Amino acid sequence: MIPEHEVVEFIERWTPDAERIGATFFEVTTALAFGWFARQKVDVAVVETGLGGRLDATNVVTPVVAAVTSIALDHTDMLGETIVQIAMEKAGIFKRALPAVVGERKPSVARELSNLAKAMGATPVVEVAREYFISDVTVGAGGTDFAVDLDGRVSHVRTPLIGDYQAWNTATAIAMTHAAGSAYAVPLDGCTHALRDVTVPGRFDKRDRFIFDVAHNPAGTAALVRTLAQTGVQRPLIVLLGVLADKDWRGMIDQLGPVSDELILTTPATAPAGRRWDPAAAAAYASDRGFRATAVADLSQAVVAVGEREGTVLVTGSFHTVGDAMTCLQLSPMAA
Repeated sequence: MIPEHEVVEFIERWTPDAERIGATFFEVTTALAFGWFARQKVDVAVVETGLGGRLDATNVVTPVVAAVTSIALDHTDMLGETIVQIAMEKAGIFKRALPAVVGERKPSVARELSNLAKAMGATPVVEVAREYFISDVTVGAGGTDFAVDLDGRVSHVRTPLIGDYQAWNTATAIAMTHAAGSAYAVPLDGCTHALRDVTVPGRFDKRDRFIFDVAHNPAGTAALVRTLAQTGVQRPLIVLLGVLADKDWRGMIDQLGPVSDELILTTPATAPAGRRWDPAAAAAYASDRGFRATAVADLSQAVVAVGEREGTVLVTGSFHTVGDAMTCLQLSPMAA
């Protein structure tokens, strides 16, 4: 974690230049992160794009290996309204003469991404679903177990991350280490040991009776709902949901409503002014769909309200919602 004084020093030094060139918040924080990584002389930086890839601030790096995990309809106002259009933007991180890994499981989309990578001159191009065969996926409260077959050799792998999709995410990460070369490759038999301390704050992140998950579109919510079913949470299940207005919040409510005992719709304080949804309208939509729903506009008040209830509380809908709720509860994201 970067110390607060390092952030303050960066802002004081670079704000005039950032304002002069019109840099966005994400561009500024990307520069902050890269500067911090360089000064710390990190061995490996895992850099996730913010939006898309082709025009993303993170795409100034020359990677050891680049990967696209999976694609869903998100940020359609900027990336395009079809999966193919979005794939073209995501594939912009692939580089000539450097390895490309495709983690997408849908054959047609994976093929599109592979073709784009090859057209850019990336090599080798690895399709995870065609080379790493995943089976026997078991999800429990303590993590996810699965078998992976690579070139006819089967190994059993366990990740502490919870959710069936984590098996394929892990396979994609393994494929990236192998594509990056011998200096990075982790033998399959050693993966469970290598993964033993892995945590991802905000991804089915269980803290006592609270579960935090930053799912913010219908695809992510579908994975979250599957994980809830696979792990068997204590009922009643109260969902504290705060979504940005430009997301498909109706599609998310349609999936969360049937598995929850109550929906509490709220707005995180850190949500950008132009992207704030209307919790009352969302509650009315949920009620019309037959779900028990209440609007509590202030997130801090909503956190207090759900904390007084019995059962499990799921906090989801946005990074803003999860982050603000953790702040209200005085929980550190890194203390999982």
